[in-house]
Amino acid sequence: MLSDFHPVNVVNHPIDVQYRDDGCQIVRCKSGLGEYARTLTDRLEYWADTTPDRVFLAQRGANEEWEKLTYADTVRQMKAIATWLLTQNLSEDRPLVILSGNSTEHFMMALAALYIGVPYSPISTAYSLVSTDFGKLRHVFDTITPGLIFVDNLGPYRDAIDTVAPNTPVVAITADHAMDGCCNPITRYDELLEETDDAAVARANEAVSGDTIAKFLFTSGSTGMPKAVINTQRMLCANQAMLRSVLAFLADEPPVMLDWLPWNHTFGGNHNAGIVMYNGGTLYIDHGKPTDGAIGITLNNLRDVAPTVYFNVPKGYELLVKKLRENPDVARSFFSHVKLMYFAAAGLSQHIWDALDELAIEHTGKKVPMLTGLGSTETAPAALFASIEECASGVIGTPAPGIELKLVPNGGKLEARIKAPTITPGYWREPGLTEKAFDEEGYYCLGDAFKYIDPEQPDRGFRFDGRVSEDFKLDTGTWVSAGTLRAHVIHFFAPYVQDVVIAGHNKSFVSAMVFPDWQHCRELANNSSNMTETELAEHPHVRETFQRRLEEMAAHSTGSSTRVQRLRLLIEPPEIDNHEVTDKGSINQRAVLENRAALVDELYSDQPSPDILKLD
Repeated sequence: MLSDFHPVNVVNHPIDVQYRDDGCQIVRCKSGLGEYARTLTDRLEYWADTTPDRVFLAQRGANEEWEKLTYADTVRQMKAIATWLLTQNLSEDRPLVILSGNSTEHFMMALAALYIGVPYSPISTAYSLVSTDFGKLRHVFDTITPGLIFVDNLGPYRDAIDTVAPNTPVVAITADHAMDGCCNPITRYDELLEETDDAAVARANEAVSGDTIAKFLFTSGSTGMPKAVINTQRMLCANQAMLRSVLAFLADEPPVMLDWLPWNHTFGGNHNAGIVMYNGGTLYIDHGKPTDGAIGITLNNLRDVAPTVYFNVPKGYELLVKKLRENPDVARSFFSHVKLMYFAAAGLSQHIWDALDELAIEHTGKKVPMLTGLGSTETAPAALFASIEECASGVIGTPAPGIELKLVPNGGKLEARIKAPTITPGYWREPGLTEKAFDEEGYYCLGDAFKYIDPEQPDRGFRFDGRVSEDFKLDTGTWVSAGTLRAHVIHFFAPYVQDVVIAGHNKSFVSAMVFPDWQHCRELANNSSNMTETELAEHPHVRETFQRRLEEMAAHSTGSSTRVQRLRLLIEPPEIDNHEVTDKGSINQRAVLENRAALVDELYSDQPSPDILKLD
């Protein structure tokens, strides 16, 4: 019941469904999308004029104090950097590439580029710092041919830059000894702030339109190398208007956000950073992460910053819950002002959801609403939103104002396609991929399937019904919804599973390969701190726990398509260079199945190895 929650101004927009003779359905929000800004930096300048002294950006400095930029400071620095960028012969064909993670300087470089109509592309740090062959980074540079590179500290990126772009100019905050022997022209970031040509940057800004490319965001690529998704100014601004029409509380009070989500992804870089700028809020950059080694930074930040809205991925909430229980002072700060929490990228386990509700009640007397929805890099990203009443893991809600949803019958499911001002015009320099991404009526093909919560009450919204491309048939002709089953396995085996790959294409039964959550698995075994993953996987208590849950899940299955017959724990983690995992941690099912074909074959052997857990 809504009375159980703290009140928050979130609007549930009713929808209209049109049924076509060809079986397709067209679903629209009954509320139209209102006006939106020409560019994101127009909104920045608006807030600089109306609230010049409000803090826009803040990050921890070397002395651990918050270094803050007001809106007025931000606009001044943006125009100075833009003045320098205008001398660098940058364009759509020679954009700015940002290799470093989130920082004030990263944000300022991006704003300056946006202001004068120069596309920029924030690249996953994993392509430079984790990859050993720099294959994906080389592909990125070959695709967009950057004219300028920004890094915070040149040193860690030196090998990657020397390998893929030995002559491209570089802007660095810190270079030091890394400049020795470097072929790249190097400019210190501070030098960009020295002078401003207001007339020149104003002329460049006047030429920027909704069709101007704002950025190239690289998707992880479902079959291999990532694709450069074109993001226009119109996409970003229209999406912020959509967000504001649903999350109406953003217009009531400027949001305060503490956020770690990387800006090379649409969730952090478009959705969250855009919310702050569009609504005159304050963004505290969190250099922590949802890992045991970095969560302490986030906790320290939360002692200082009480966010009004909080965004995270399910894994982030899982670790946050544990730490908030251990640190009640941080929990009190976290829940003191937060009006809404939001998750995306995966399903949130019910036990984590329940724990968040319990903590909120303990510290505030009521639950804090949690929302989710659905979107993609190609949709800028937000497209559908769940209501507070219906929100649950797997629920994606209804289309936002301005979204036109087309549902196409496909293999017993409803495949989702979208038209909106927030949809990408395509993939940069990939006309073939662009053509395949749109149907004959110009709808972008999400590749996802939707299912009504209640077909008789369409306003209740939709559930996610899996990725169409991941579904397969058993040799009996029975369809297996791999995405739905994967989510079910993760939920059933929580918290001992990090991710799951479903196998069984043209086989007689379904199997699963599991990437375990080793930290939680260690809690099942005594004296496990020094055990290897192989030893842990062979531990009797670990095997007994997985075997028992495999049998319990089978008892709840509804047939061969939902019954996992065999399961094996994968010792080797997914590899980014083999395309098995994206830089944001999502598993590429197809790549894992192909790269580990021998392990898949063993799952279906007449005499499977003792490593494999199986039903009798």
